[in-house]
Amino acid sequence: LSYVVATLSDPGDSRAAERTVARIRSSLDRVSTDVLVGGNTAIFLDIEKASTRDRTIIIPLVLLVIFLVLALLLRSLVAPLLLVASVVLSFVATLGVCALVFNHVFGFAGADAAFPLFAFVFIVALGIDYNIFLMTRVREEAALLGTRAGTLKGLTVTGGVITSAGIVLAATFTALGVLPLVPFAEIGFAVAFGVLLDTLVVRSLLVPAVVLLIGDQVWWPSKLAQSSSRGSSTDSTTEPATCSTL
Repeated sequence: LSYVVATLSDPGDSRAAERTVARIRSSLDRVSTDVLVGGNTAIFLDIEKASTRDRTIIIPLVLLVIFLVLALLLRSLVAPLLLVASVVLSFVATLGVCALVFNHVFGFAGADAAFPLFAFVFIVALGIDYNIFLMTRVREEAALLGTRAGTLKGLTVTGGVITSAGIVLAATFTALGVLPLVPFAEIGFAVAFGVLLDTLVVRSLLVPAVVLLIGDQVWWPSKLAQSSSRGSSTDSTTEPATCSTL
């Protein structure tokens, strides 16, 4: 049994040091699989690999479960795809903004390897909740008024409640930014921004606009998707009143 201590020429938390550890492990594996490489850099590298593997498994699984729940709730396949795509878009946009803010505004050295997964869980869970509140009401109204008028009515009725809840929740997570810990500050900012983006843009503008563009087929394959003639005639009589209310 031998124990060898080596000092890296690069900083222990740098990418260059991680690449060095990976090369050492690759070289030693060709000699014997019993040789272990440890140390802080090796630990960081292992955590990053584990986090990457978790993201690869958990994120698709969560999206699949959300799609199935939405399909059962809305009795549709098109609407769940739209809602899942909207929360994924919100999550990706939030990650992009976080990268800019963390690097060029806050001056953080980097983000924790598990940050994307934690941000995904919070942002997608909260975002899909707000979209469920909206779309369940839209479906109820669409059954009576048609898809176009039902969408406008559902947005009008749920808008104030969802927006208020989103603002309060974003303010709550913003409080994490005062803690002297970088991971908490990053999660707090990411969730606050993601919730506001989903509440004020995705739920208020993007989702209703796409529903209006797709029309009755958003409820496919349920019977509601085949009621275009009834919905269109109803929309023509109710749309002016609904628009005047807005």
